[in-house]
Amino acid sequence: MEVKQETIEQDIYELTCELLTQAKLQPHDVLVVGCSTSEVIGKTIGKGSSPEVASAIYKGIAKACKEQEIDLAAQCCEHLNRALVVERKTQRAHAWCEVNAIPIPHAGGSWATQCYKAFADPVLVDHIKAQAGIDIGDTFIGMHLQDVAVPVRLSNDHLGEAHLTAARVRPPYTGGPRATYNEALL
Repeated sequence: MEVKQETIEQDIYELTCELLTQAKLQPHDVLVVGCSTSEVIGKTIGKGSSPEVASAIYKGIAKACKEQEIDLAAQCCEHLNRALVVERKTQRAHAWCEVNAIPIPHAGGSWATQCYKAFADPVLVDHIKAQAGIDIGDTFIGMHLQDVAVPVRLSNDHLGEAHLTAARVRPPYTGGPRATYNEALL
């Protein structure tokens, strides 16, 4: 499939803005994104990594995150145990455990490699608990979301040829039949 980078960039920008609005994120909340560029171009995950597609996706997501002051976490592939690329200031703010690796296209993936190159001061961390996430190509980001993830239905469930899902989180309910809940947190 011929994938136009401009289309991919605009599509993911719009979908990211849609998620950030629905998730009601606050400045410096974290958006985790897992992405198989292979799936975006119609190939099997891990079989057609595309730095060009990763760059287009990064530009769209980074623009949306910058506009709303959201911190981005880029999930690496399974060959780096799904570690995440974040800015050092984000890592320090959350006291996340830094790990020693540098993603490359076939050990981390093109998406994580692109983010590592584009971030001002990138580090890898082993585990986070983000407030929202986008999964492009069924990369399984759930382990990096807070405990109660809620699916968000976006206007499009594909990016290029890749299946796309999104989620936000909410606080867990506590109490019983007498409990009253804050509607703004649901």
